[in-house]
Amino acid sequence: MSAQYIDTPEALQALCQQLSQVEWFTLDTEFLRESSYRARLCLLQVATPELVACIDPLPLPDLEPLFELLFDRSITKVLHSAHQDLEIFYDLTGQVPGPIFDTQIAATLLGQGDQVGYGALVKEVVGIELEKGQSRTDWCRRPLDNAQLDYAADDVRHLRQVYLHQRQQLAELGREQWLAEDFAALEDPGRYSNPPQQAWLRIKGSNRLRAGQLAVLQALAAWREQQAKENDKPRRWILKDEVLVDLARILPDKPQQLSKIRGLDDNTLRRHSDTLLAEIARAKQLPKEQWPSPKTGPRLPPEQEPLVDVLMALLRQRCQQQQISPGAVAGRRELERLVMGEQELNLQQGWRAAVAGEALQRLLNGELALMVIDGQLDVIERE
Repeated sequence: MSAQYIDTPEALQALCQQLSQVEWFTLDTEFLRESSYRARLCLLQVATPELVACIDPLPLPDLEPLFELLFDRSITKVLHSAHQDLEIFYDLTGQVPGPIFDTQIAATLLGQGDQVGYGALVKEVVGIELEKGQSRTDWCRRPLDNAQLDYAADDVRHLRQVYLHQRQQLAELGREQWLAEDFAALEDPGRYSNPPQQAWLRIKGSNRLRAGQLAVLQALAAWREQQAKENDKPRRWILKDEVLVDLARILPDKPQQLSKIRGLDDNTLRRHSDTLLAEIARAKQLPKEQWPSPKTGPRLPPEQEPLVDVLMALLRQRCQQQQISPGAVAGRRELERLVMGEQELNLQQGWRAAVAGEALQRLLNGELALMVIDGQLDVIERE
């Protein structure tokens, strides 16, 4: 089935009329964000059992007919690793499409791998090795040739079979509702907004700073976020993460000190040195109760590390029985938090609780015990 190429309002309207009649369609995007704050949407691909289409947003005056379908709750949108695609739509409209079915998330419940890539999933389910020759395409350049359009269309063409296969498997295993919370979480606008005051949480190296220094990092990261957003430039083009961390660590208060920090070029110093010093000085004056909390939280005492190892063994056993990747249920850090008595963890909610979370808590409570029987790990009820 060859893909339609949609680049006029009339063709888009006709396509959306067809899409409005279906229960689901597959969806993907091609975008560039190397030189901008927000991703630039360059191409949208959709497919139903009857059609495949590539929508070119560059010549179109708007995408309103398609947006109406993306927010139509009667039509399921099927994507693979949906976060970045949904972020683009959130940036364009302030809303998140839904309902969503993410085949990468579904794969974790079907023994198809944790964070499995689209190509690997297509090869396993459909038996086709996808072409990789266009992976470095500049999707903003026009015209797009047939090879590029075929490559893009494959991202939704084969996704149809993957979706139908996964949906059937989930039904056979009685797991159709297990992913409802995970898919609903993808529609939370908070996942895609970037409040400047929270920008410091994404900076590598912040765990090496003390609480007072984190207040400075928070102020500088918020300033950079605002600058990047206003000028539509990548954050690293304003200031790199390591420079922000060094500024928060060294706490310069004179222009001469700024000039000694590696990564602060002359152009940046000329334009922003006064602002940087003012942000640092202001953050240093904040009262302690306004300092941000370190990301790491309390650490597990060394004497409890073996207990986490035992929980990990039970987690692996339960997931092996269900043919689910343990990483999809919980990582070691979450097991540490369980040992330290934290509540409302992901593994205590929904399907994760049914697969392993409840058993892990019962083991901690002393209600279960692990034994080796005939060379196999087994779980027994304690009297």
